[in-house]
Amino acid sequence: MIQQRFIELGEGYGDIYELLELMSTNSHRLYKSYIFSSKKGSAEHLSFAVSFHPAFSDGQFMPIYICREGIKQSEEKPSKRFNLFVEKAELMNSKPVRVEVKHSSEFAEKDLFYQYITGVLRLNHLLPPLR
Repeated sequence: MIQQRFIELGEGYGDIYELLELMSTNSHRLYKSYIFSSKKGSAEHLSFAVSFHPAFSDGQFMPIYICREGIKQSEEKPSKRFNLFVEKAELMNSKPVRVEVKHSSEFAEKDLFYQYITGVLRLNHLLPPLR
């Protein structure tokens, strides 16, 4: 059975550059890119994530790297980090899928938050089904 697991890089301030580098160095494995949008109070928070095919053809591990909720979205102008992520994804022939989700603070544990997002992605056919 293929295992799909989130790997958190950080909250997105400097970590977004690490995510962009992972996209570049693993472009041949890129499965999909995602922008998760959540509300906390009146603010919209964005998480950027990318999923990769397993490293080996018979591999059983599908990593999903994420920069969680560190970018606040403004209606006036998009964040520079938002633009960087979208540009890099499109350069890699992956249009980021925007998904509205609950904020991680609504969950008692971070693992429950990631199980919730995994379920949302599978239900919307944005991750392959378990084999």
